[in-house]
Amino acid sequence: MTRILTCINCPMGCELTVEVENGQAVSVSGNTCKRGEIYAQSEIAAPTRTVTTTVISAEGRPVPVKTAQPIPKDMIFECTAAIKVAEVHLPVKVGQVLIDDLLGTGSQVTATKSVDR
Repeated sequence: MTRILTCINCPMGCELTVEVENGQAVSVSGNTCKRGEIYAQSEIAAPTRTVTTTVISAEGRPVPVKTAQPIPKDMIFECTAAIKVAEVHLPVKVGQVLIDDLLGTGSQVTATKSVDR
């Protein structure tokens, strides 16, 4: 089976042609760098994404956050829901870990901006 993907690892956005057998990428073409090949193999075998969203603090102010490590793509909605109900108290500093292990994914959720009271 052939799959066409757009690489998201850099601004080039290469169109990748991936030959897939038994759930694995056996050949990748169209990439202009090694990152495209690595992306295609990962996207076919176990797609992941970094989630960015906001949490409303106990004080009512939004706190922008992201997952520190990519999470499985099929868990995005479940993880986003868990992030949205996290209890956060101000002040929050950029880089501060707000959730240590998001739903067993091993990914931390960190603040992407400092928010004062």
